[in-house]
Amino acid sequence: MKTVMPFIVVGAGGFIGSALRFGLSLLGQRFSLTFPHGTLWANLLGCLVLGVVTALAAKTEVLSPTMRLLLATGLCGGFTTMSTFTYEMFKFAQATEYLYASGYFLLTVVGCAAMFCLGMMAVNLVAKG
Repeated sequence: MKTVMPFIVVGAGGFIGSALRFGLSLLGQRFSLTFPHGTLWANLLGCLVLGVVTALAAKTEVLSPTMRLLLATGLCGGFTTMSTFTYEMFKFAQATEYLYASGYFLLTVVGCAAMFCLGMMAVNLVAKG
């Protein structure tokens, strides 16, 4: 029975992350029906959370292995969405919307890397003080 628990924990986190991503997608549609704000913000925020979780796990004992599974693998895995990002990039390219495609690509890739670093830096600052 112990081997099933990690799957349940990851599944619960994935459920929460997926539901949050869906809500964020609906919210993003209020800003634009042509630009995928929801996916962009899910990926950015997911990377921020993953940066925080990674730094907390490396610097402190505050997160148990089960909590790391729930947050990093489950919640962030369900919340972020590379497959949707790829589909949306393809749709921009098909429609010859190269400016949108390149802007979306840069915002997502550079933004997610920056948010991950920001999350780690925030934990490092708090852990020092």
